[in-house]
Amino acid sequence: MPLRRLLLGTLALAPALLAPAVLPAAATAAPVPLPAPEAMDHLTVTLKDTSHDGSYDLYCHPAGGTLPDPAAACRQLDQQTRWGTDPFAPVPAGSDCTMIYGGPQRAHVTGVWAGRRVNADFNRLNGCEIARWNKFSHLLGSSR
Repeated sequence: MPLRRLLLGTLALAPALLAPAVLPAAATAAPVPLPAPEAMDHLTVTLKDTSHDGSYDLYCHPAGGTLPDPAAACRQLDQQTRWGTDPFAPVPAGSDCTMIYGGPQRAHVTGVWAGRRVNADFNRLNGCEIARWNKFSHLLGSSR
């Protein structure tokens, strides 16, 4: 039993003995600077064959830019963003999509979102593409 008490006593003191050695290093470590949020979350949206054709900029965190209602677009994008997934990914090849034509609208989105480069095309040529477009309705606009 005395050996067990000695070991337990030593283990109990370990944090106190190590703290002085660890604290000075942690206290002198400088924080890593982060880039400005707008540098990370900036998208350029180009719309064609829509009621609002043209190019628009969107900044998030804080919301701003030339896109109509940037705050709503930023909220919608935040809701679509999940760790480890690409919210702008195209419809997977081989998907079963309804053959419903949603219109000639097209969009191209470039920039950076959540630290990832974005280069995505959107259209409304079938049910899957319409659903994908609607997922970003505040960014791309709703159908005519």
